[in-house]
Amino acid sequence: MNYGPIAYEGLPPASAAWREGDPVGDRRFIDVGSFTTESGFTFPNVTVAYETWGTLNDEGTNAVYIAHALTGDSHVAGPAGVGHKTGGWWDALVGQGKAINTDEWFVVCANILGGCQGTTGPASLAPDGKPWGSRFPTVTIEDMVEVEFRFTNAIGIKRWALMLGPSLGGMRVLDWMIRYPERLASGMVLGTTAAVSADEIGTHSAQLAAIYADPYFLNGDFYDQPIGQGPHRGMGVARQFAHLTYRSEAELEERFGREFQNGEDPYAWHNGKRSGRFALESYLEHHADKLARRFDANTYIALTNAMSFFDLGRGRGGADVALAGVTAPLTVVGINTDRLFPIHQQQRIVDLAPGADQLHVVESLVGHDGFLVEDEQVAKFVKIALDKIR
Repeated sequence: MNYGPIAYEGLPPASAAWREGDPVGDRRFIDVGSFTTESGFTFPNVTVAYETWGTLNDEGTNAVYIAHALTGDSHVAGPAGVGHKTGGWWDALVGQGKAINTDEWFVVCANILGGCQGTTGPASLAPDGKPWGSRFPTVTIEDMVEVEFRFTNAIGIKRWALMLGPSLGGMRVLDWMIRYPERLASGMVLGTTAAVSADEIGTHSAQLAAIYADPYFLNGDFYDQPIGQGPHRGMGVARQFAHLTYRSEAELEERFGREFQNGEDPYAWHNGKRSGRFALESYLEHHADKLARRFDANTYIALTNAMSFFDLGRGRGGADVALAGVTAPLTVVGINTDRLFPIHQQQRIVDLAPGADQLHVVESLVGHDGFLVEDEQVAKFVKIALDKIR
C-alpha cells in the first residue's frame, strides 16, 4: 500500500476549537494533506468534515470516535441546520445525560473519504475547479481508515478511549484495531462483518447496476446538468433494493403484508396497465426519493464498492488470522433479524478476536436498521463498552 508514515510523537496539541464541541453539532473542516490511495491515485489534498460534542479533558483520555455507516455522516447528534438537512442519526445516544454522555466524553465523528457531506468525495472540486466526478478513484476501507488516522493526528488526539461504529463504520473500527492498536483503547462494532460475503457483494452489484443504467448518470459526470436532473431513478432503485436488506421479512409482513396503498388498488387497470400500488411499494418509493434528494450517486457507488472490497484478512493471512490480532477490549453487537450482515458473522468475530467478551444481541423486528431504531438496547451495549474503559 502507498501510505506514507505519519509520526505519532510530536502531535499538535488539541486547540481550544478542537477541545470543545457544540451540543447542536457544528460542522468544521480540516485539511490532512496529500494522500495516495491504495489504487495508486494521489489527491493533492484531502479535506475532512467533522463535528465534536463535549470537552476533551486535560489528559486527552476521554475521546470517543464514532464511525458512521454508508449513508450517514458527521452529524451524529443535534437538530437539522446548516450543513445537515436532518437531525443527528444517533441523537438518542449522544448528548448530555445520554448513553454517550457529553458531560463525560469528548465525542468526534468525521465524514469519510468519498463522502458527500464535506469530506473530499466525487462531488468535491478538483484542482481544475471541476468536480472529480468520473475521475474520482476507487477507494477502500483501508483508505478511509488512513484518512481517519491522519485526521486523528491533525486534531491532536493521541488515543481514542473508544471507537465504535455500525455496519460500514464497524468495518473501519476492526481495521483500526489491527492497523493502529496503540491509538485506541477499545472498540465496539454493531451489525458488521470481518469480510463481506458473496451474497452481500451480489446485492451491492445489483444496486450499482441500477445507477449505471440510468441515462442521466453520464459515467459519473452529471454535476453540470440542470437543477433536478441526475441519476435519481437509478439511485432510487438502488435504495429500494438496499432498503429490503436493511429491514426484515417479518417486519415488512407485519407492517404491510398485502395491504393496498391508501386510495389505490393494485388490481385496478387503465388501458391494460396497473394503476395502483401495494403499500410496501409506496414505502420503498418514499425512501428512494428521500435518499436521492440528499445523497450523491457517485458517493453511493464509491462507498458501496469499498464495502464489497472489504476483507479484514486481505494481506494478513486471512480474516481468522487478522481477528486473532484484535486483543484490545471489543464489544460485538449483532441484530437477531439482520439479513444484510447475519448474526453468524458477528459470532465469528467474537469466536476469533481475543479481545471480544461475548456476542451481545439486539432483539428487533426491523433487521439491520435495528442499530438506528432500538435506542434503549443499543444504549445498554454502549454502556457495557464504556464500562470496560472507566
